[in-house]
Amino acid sequence: MKNSQSRLIARYTEGLSAGTLQWIGLRPQHKAEMLNVGQVKAIANHGLEGDHRCQKTPGSARQVSLIAQEHVEVIASLLGREQIDPSLLRRNLVVSGINLYALRHQRFRIGEAEFEATAQCHPCSRMEQALGKGAVAAMLGHGGLCAKIIKDGVIRLGDRVEKL
Repeated sequence: MKNSQSRLIARYTEGLSAGTLQWIGLRPQHKAEMLNVGQVKAIANHGLEGDHRCQKTPGSARQVSLIAQEHVEVIASLLGREQIDPSLLRRNLVVSGINLYALRHQRFRIGEAEFEATAQCHPCSRMEQALGKGAVAAMLGHGGLCAKIIKDGVIRLGDRVEKL
């Protein structure tokens, strides 16, 4: 059963416009460089095939991390940059055209896979190393969401991101 916050969000997000998957990144090992891929299999209850989180605790609420392209642009602006390579943000998926925070505690689909957004993905101190002084402050409120995978499926660049 959904909690009251989930029900309230669901009530006001009916008809939420669909977005688009813009970027997919995997980390084969903890602290490894991100690998940019065109498609990946999402494995229910585990994570993205080839990502180190897929080997961790089954059922984790942090199987996948997502960030909005629009927020990547805000972060870049706050840091005085033209743009930021998504791999530096260490999120698995970059999406555009949809309010990620409206998906919190909701189920959504990307390509063939289904997800449930769990918690906000707060920036860690590694962002200061990757992006420079002030990066954590720039990312506050713009760090994206974590999600768990509910249904297996392949996701590809350009796939629709839509609330279920």
